[in-house]
Amino acid sequence: DGMGNLRITEKGLKLEGDSEFLKPLYAKEIRSRPGNPLYFQSARNVTVNILNEKTKVLTRLVTGPLAVEAHSQKFEVKTLSGKLLFSADDNEVVVGAERLRVLGAEGTVFPKSIETPNVRADPFKELRLESPTRALVMEAPKGIEINAEAGSLKATCRTELKLESKDGEITLNSAKIKLPNLPQGSSSSAGSRQKIYELCVCPNGRLFLSQAGTSSTCQINTSVCL
Repeated sequence: DGMGNLRITEKGLKLEGDSEFLKPLYAKEIRSRPGNPLYFQSARNVTVNILNEKTKVLTRLVTGPLAVEAHSQKFEVKTLSGKLLFSADDNEVVVGAERLRVLGAEGTVFPKSIETPNVRADPFKELRLESPTRALVMEAPKGIEINAEAGSLKATCRTELKLESKDGEITLNSAKIKLPNLPQGSSSSAGSRQKIYELCVCPNGRLFLSQAGTSSTCQINTSVCL
């Protein structure tokens, strides 16, 4: 019949109330009453080990006062239907959820490189790619596309902004192309008030404006190129 809170039933041993085991307890299955939770309580930590036939630890789960640690070749988190949500091993960490959301105020920090087919912001939010102290490098063997379908696109820097194409060309395709801060060369004719200019290019590639005349006035204002 058993003893005290420990009863013998057709399905095995049934323990009523709280009990303490001073030495190891060996069992094929430990479960709670139907509808009630199962508690494992310890003053230090709770460790679950999976051993092989040579009593060597294959996997270990340690829940301690400071952290929960899992020791294994691979760690996986799946849904009830078997869909992979998260996995980690020596080679890579995989997040299989539909969306990875980082709620930290400082965002996400990648000390090295990040590889992704798409970078986009949440709906009605701005997307900022910024490197406060170092360079920002984007590389792709088949091209990089930056698209803002319903707004403007802005690129700023402190020193120089370069657009370089080694084997192809750079195309500025727009209804209006404005260069508002180009320097203006001095007028060759005194008292002229015309507001028509021609666009000139220095040998070093610098652009400047020169008041248009009956012939080209770029040669007159070459002092801008110095």
